[in-house]
This record gives sequence, C-alpha cells and structure tokens, in this order.
Amino acid sequence: MKNNYPQYKNIQIKNVRHWQTGELVDLFISDGKFVEEISELPDMVLDGQGLTALPGLIDAHVHLRDPGFEYREDIITGTMAAAHGGFTAIAPMPNTNPVADTAPIISYMIDKAIKAGFCRVLPIGAASKRQEGQELAEMGLMCEAGAVAFSDDGVPVASADMMRKLMEYATFFDRVIISHCEDPELSQGGVCNEGIVSTELGLRGIPTIAEDIMIDRDTRIAEYLGCPVHIAHVSTASGVDIVRAAKARGVKVTAETCPQYFTLTEEAVRGFNTYAKVNPPLRAETDRLAVIEGLRDGTLDLIVTDHAPHHQDEKDLEFSLANNGMIGLETCFPLVYTQLVEPGHLSLEAAIEKMTTNPAQLLRQDIPTLDNGKMADLTLVDLDEKVTYDVSTSFSKSINTPFQGFELKGFPQLTVMAGNITWASKKVVSKMMAVD
Repeated sequence: MKNNYPQYKNIQIKNVRHWQTGELVDLFISDGKFVEEISELPDMVLDGQGLTALPGLIDAHVHLRDPGFEYREDIITGTMAAAHGGFTAIAPMPNTNPVADTAPIISYMIDKAIKAGFCRVLPIGAASKRQEGQELAEMGLMCEAGAVAFSDDGVPVASADMMRKLMEYATFFDRVIISHCEDPELSQGGVCNEGIVSTELGLRGIPTIAEDIMIDRDTRIAEYLGCPVHIAHVSTASGVDIVRAAKARGVKVTAETCPQYFTLTEEAVRGFNTYAKVNPPLRAETDRLAVIEGLRDGTLDLIVTDHAPHHQDEKDLEFSLANNGMIGLETCFPLVYTQLVEPGHLSLEAAIEKMTTNPAQLLRQDIPTLDNGKMADLTLVDLDEKVTYDVSTSFSKSINTPFQGFELKGFPQLTVMAGNITWASKKVVSKMMAVD
C-alpha cells in the first residue's frame, strides 16, 4: 500500500493558530518547504480555522515488528498509524526477526518506508549481535546504511563491561546508546509492579530497584567515560531522581518516558487487564507523579510512545503468559495535551520540545520548525474538541491499548511530510479546496 492522498506542489493553509505565538497565520508550502509566499496560485487552499499548527512530531522509540513479525505490525501499517498520530518521523527498535543488527536490514526498513510514503523511518540498530549482549554489532556499517542510534531494547545489557564497550564504540560513530534499564535477576519472572496490587492479584512483581539499579549503573559508566547515554522509558520515582542527580553532576545523559507512565498506575492491571501489561510495568501513584515532575523540570527530555503492537492471541491469555506492550502512536499527542498541557504540568511549547526538538537532537536529525526555508513537516491538531478514543479507528494491525474510551483533546487532523499529505481527517478534507 502506498500513500494515495492528493499531493500538491503549492499549498496555502489559512487562519491556523501558530503553536508558539498563538496568533492566526497563513502558512505557505512550495516544493516541500515552508515559504514566505507563493508566487503563483496555490494548487490547494485549506481553511485551518479552529486548528493549531505544530511541527511534525518525532517518536524516538517504537516497535514496527518488521521484518519477522508482520502479523503484529509492518512498516506500512506502522507508518500509517504514525501519520494518523501526527508523526513525520519514527525510530523503530531492532528487536525484529532477524534482529536489525546488519546494514541490509537497516536499508530494508528505510526503503520500505520511503516506498510507502507515510512517515520517515529512522532505524535504531542493535547494539550487540542478535541482541545477546556478547559481541559488538557492526555499528559502522549500520551507520552508513542510516542507523541513527543503537540499543538492545527489549532486553537489558546485563554486563557492565559490555555496556562500557558499547558506549565507547557508539560514541566513535557519533551515535548514542539507548539503554533498556532492567536488572534481569531482580525482574526475572515478574509480570507487573511489585506492590499492593501484585500481592492482591497473586502475581509475581517486578521491584522498582530492578530499573533503578541499572539507571544508576549506566549513568555512572557514562560519567566515567565522558560518553553520552540515553535512558529508555523511565517509570520510577527513584529513576527520575537518579537521572536528575546525574545531570546535576554534568553527566551526558538524556532520558525519556511514555504516556502510560504519566497517565496510568498499577491499578490499571486489576481485572488482569493484559492491555495494561507493559515493560517496565505501570507503577504506583508516587511514581506517576514523579514522572510528571521529571517532565516538568526537564529531567526527562523526551516523550515517546514505545508503540508495541501484539496480535490479539498474544494478549488474550492469562496475565502471566500475555506479551508485554501497548500501541500508542495515535493516542500519544492527545494524552500529552490532555494529561500534561491542559492541567498545567507542561506548556504546549515544552511538550512540543519533548516531541520534536529533543528527539531530533538525540537521533542526529534536523529540528522541525514552521520557519520559512525549512522542510514542510507539519501537524494540524484540534485542541478544543473532546473525542472519545475508539481503537477501531486505528491504522495499526493491533488493538492492544488500555486507552479505549478515554476522552481526549488534541487529535491530529492533518499531517504533512516534506510537503506531502500523509493523513487528513474527514473534517479537513471537507475544507480542502483544489485550485484549477
């Protein structure tokens, strides 16, 4: 399947609210870039009244399952879901089959996304061969093919010596290691957060220290080496504190979290709800509040989805046997706006920084803006209309979300990548006027 939305050389978007200034502006796009004005008649005019213009969003942590697990998701459906969620670039993790630890697999992912035309794919290569934590992967060749970072996400790097080598090697190629922080001995056999809920449900828990110990280890390795490290999906209060303290010491550490960790708690797994089974697990209310504070004070730099689609047969099991993960590309920005911006935890500008500027810097990409002369990566969102989320509208192959039925604001209405429309709602399509 390819992007079959009508494409236009010259586009005018009128009466749209600018995300930084709040002013109503007209945006002009020509040959894939923002321009001050169009010298000829536009091919298409859109009245953007009631919508807010954002730069195209970047998700630095997704799972596209392609190659090898296409029954869960593939690059086409994953990038369609990304465009539906307002993203113009996403970075898939390497836990595919075969593992994305060679240049040909990196090239395959990029090429398939280009042919589909919905969203850029910026592959994250495996840090170690086959993600086994024993041998360094071929980082140099993967960089040449387009890998933007390296990680064994999905499994932790258990050996501190191997993590040291990975950080040093990645830095040589001006790339960062993204660390899945989990002590496998402490988390072994656990299926949810260790606490009151796990005890009441009779489930084996994963203690917060399983995450905290590894965050501390990897930030201290980075400090010793003077190398950068990025901490994936922070979910604990102590983890936020450790990153905060490391930054105060001058460690080159950045960190991310996901909507589930500032929105939900371990209470969501009651009833043995496998859609709320993720890794790291949903934590306690104190952890949720600490994650929000970490976002507010800048300790947590990025908001990512950790989009993790699974087939229904892999979720419709007893809790201990079900796979970890939830989809998140299409609910991410609405959750950020509804749960963080509207309550005043983050300004809209700070939220967008964590979903554009900071991930672009982490992945060595140009920072998306609405400035003239820049690539026309654009998302129009409706910040006023409250919508009850219905997963049946998703473009993903999977439906494993705990956010079904949530009332949210901020759903994207139009996504444009390099001047090409990649998603348009019925509301926006009805306002498009092609100019003959």
